[in-house]
Amino acid sequence: MKVQLPVRQAILNRRTYEAPGEGRSGKVRLDFNENTSGCSPAVRRALARLTAKQLAMYPEYQKPTNRLARHFGVRPEELLLTNGGDDALRVFFDTFVEPDTSILICEPTFPMYRYWAEIAGARVCAVRCGANMEFPVDDVLAELRKNPRVLFIANPNNPTGTLICEKELRRILQAATGTVVVMDEAYAEFSDFTALPWIHKYPQLFVARTFSKVAGLASLRLGAVLACADSLALVRRAMPPYPVNLAALIAAQAAADDPATMRAYVAAVKRLRVWVAKELCGLGLTTYASAGNFLLADFGPAGPALFRKLERQGILVRDRSKDMGSGFVRITIGTAAEMQRLLKAIRKEWKPQAKNGATPE
Repeated sequence: MKVQLPVRQAILNRRTYEAPGEGRSGKVRLDFNENTSGCSPAVRRALARLTAKQLAMYPEYQKPTNRLARHFGVRPEELLLTNGGDDALRVFFDTFVEPDTSILICEPTFPMYRYWAEIAGARVCAVRCGANMEFPVDDVLAELRKNPRVLFIANPNNPTGTLICEKELRRILQAATGTVVVMDEAYAEFSDFTALPWIHKYPQLFVARTFSKVAGLASLRLGAVLACADSLALVRRAMPPYPVNLAALIAAQAAADDPATMRAYVAAVKRLRVWVAKELCGLGLTTYASAGNFLLADFGPAGPALFRKLERQGILVRDRSKDMGSGFVRITIGTAAEMQRLLKAIRKEWKPQAKNGATPE
């Protein structure tokens, strides 16, 4: 029997998102900005104490919300927990974006903004970063005059690592009187800046956070949306009753109770980020100032061949040649041992003249 399913046109039209490939375990995973040091030992101990009866119950949210609100320095009514950072972005489309309305983004950036927009049937207005990956604030201000429903700003930006300054953000918030402004702060802990204190002054400001990066809980999927209580109440209307699983709630509380582990990880990332950038620049490569747990580098046209060689050696990096130009790559800052292994492999395979088109030997 031949059946034709009534699929929405927006689903048929949209491009697919390339998620991490299978078989990454045991490799040097510098491709998806994971915390390669792993989560706090306190997290594993807390998860081990979960009982069979607890796992058979629907989760309760008041206690973990109160604890995690203190972690972020906000009131409980200013915090909404979500099923991962991606879900923290989806709720804005469910709440504010209708088919044929528009969103505004600055590319290159996190692809999930387009992902959710295409599923919602929304139009995507995209401005471009400058030649040095700087944020195009004037272009954004011009587009805000058209009142897009939502402006998404990854800060620090993924994959460039660049950070919008406070002065520019203030200009944007003052101009966005008819637009929701979402600051996606997945990497804020590595940047020493957060827009969280501004949520009380700007009701159109929402901050999205995740426990996948600094807390090392990517597999448990826990995100958060933070905003003033009245604005966040609108977003709550679009949420299901049990969006977050108990294991994620338990793990996040344990991570929050062990801030020393997160601080040590951040300090290591910042130190290694500077060192790796210096080493790559010493090879004649271009890197971009990063405020995240990763670096963007340009290896030129011969880069993809090198990235394939690294993969065959069990070292995974994020090739961005398809959307940024041949040879652009995003490299997660892993442990010192992982970065030493990466640089040793690059030095062995890479020749400076390769950036001009020759193939690495």
